Amino acid sequence: MARKTLIVPALLAVGWVAVALVLPQQQSPQQPPQQPPEVTLTITGSPGTAPHFAVPDFLPLTDDADTVAAAKTIGQVLWDDLRFERDFDMIPRDTYASIPVAKSAAAVPFDRWHELGADGLVIGTVQKVGTGMRVEVRLYQVQTGKVAFSKQYDQRAAPSTPVNLRLFAHTISDEILLQQRNLRGVARTKIAFDSNRDAERMGGTIEERQAKEIYICDYDGATQRRITVGRTLSISPDWSPDGRAIAYTSYARGFPDIFVSFIYQGLLQRPTQGNGQNFLPAYSPDGTKITFTSNRDGNDEIYVMNADGSNVQRLTHNPAIESTSTWSPNGLQIAFTSDRTGAPQIWVMNADGTDQRQLTRESYCDRPTWSPAPFNEIAYASRTSPAGFDIKILDFAKMQSTPITFGEGSNESPAYAPNGRHLVFMSTRGGGRQQLYTIGRDGRDLRQITRTGGNFMPNWSH
Repeated sequence: MARKTLIVPALLAVGWVAVALVLPQQQSPQQPPQQPPEVTLTITGSPGTAPHFAVPDFLPLTDDADTVAAAKTIGQVLWDDLRFERDFDMIPRDTYASIPVAKSAAAVPFDRWHELGADGLVIGTVQKVGTGMRVEVRLYQVQTGKVAFSKQYDQRAAPSTPVNLRLFAHTISDEILLQQRNLRGVARTKIAFDSNRDAERMGGTIEERQAKEIYICDYDGATQRRITVGRTLSISPDWSPDGRAIAYTSYARGFPDIFVSFIYQGLLQRPTQGNGQNFLPAYSPDGTKITFTSNRDGNDEIYVMNADGSNVQRLTHNPAIESTSTWSPNGLQIAFTSDRTGAPQIWVMNADGTDQRQLTRESYCDRPTWSPAPFNEIAYASRTSPAGFDIKILDFAKMQSTPITFGEGSNESPAYAPNGRHLVFMSTRGGGRQQLYTIGRDGRDLRQITRTGGNFMPNWSH
């Protein structure tokens, strides 16, 4: 069987709005046909504790600088990826110096790793293959020396384009988590957001107004890349469920309208076609529909349309302002923000607009985001002081809200990771300028992932 390859195309500019749309397709490095599956070996730790995992640098099979550097990069990124999910207790890499480097993937000093306390050990090799690279990896149960996970990955790149080393590590991490914990990892996912980091002035305006553009990055903030180049306001991105498109609000025509960028194909669509002011798009879980806010009937209301812009239907009918819609995982309900009772609060309705009811009764609530299954909760921003907001999570089963940030800066626009275990949000906690952070849904493991310019309205790919 011929192996598929990961080919990285060049960026192209297409469409009537200048938008950089063609990006490397996020496919995993191809794996060759595997041997018949063996009985799965699950690595455990002491009773009541997570297993201790070690990930040393991968072994370069040649001593050229590129391969040696690749081996170090893949080992470090993989260690970081596995640590992010917190299912394994990752042994710090600076403690590995006293252990002899393995002579090969099959010649490992297990006794020394056992002395260090490792339950699981990842050993990998790296070699160049033509213009690409081959990575082989094994996860060992240290106590027995048995292989719990073993795969080979090949990635081919164009001669002028470097191999995506981080993608090797991300793929291995996600597959180890799936095999060992039956957990969908997020290492290969992306985060979209809007940013003013380029300090560009908006085109077509008299006053000095700063443009915002759509960016994407890895889940940990690495490889930040600009998607739009419209010199306008391009804001509030939302990923399609298949990860191939981003819907967002653009002022490219002088007023807010919804655009859809197919970032790996170089295509751009404008499904709302300037009928009123349209903003804040949100894909349905199956990707066939988009909800959005529009004033086309004279007031800001929630509408739904097919993803191609057809069959537009109005869902709310109230003189109040209705906005920031989000879908339930099964697509049967929609939560949104409304100020129909005074201050903005979180409401919920059926997907056809029926049975609208209020969920929160606080000072001021906004930007709800529904968790993926199996969690049944909504994260939102709640005003907790005159100067700022905190992120709270509403548990539907208990109808109770729990804060996961506590007044350090203003914290807004939460969005869930596709496995529901983490959120990304924007905060001023770092000195006043909005930056993006990730945090566990339990309020632990806060990490800053942007540092350049101001960064807003994040959304996590599925």
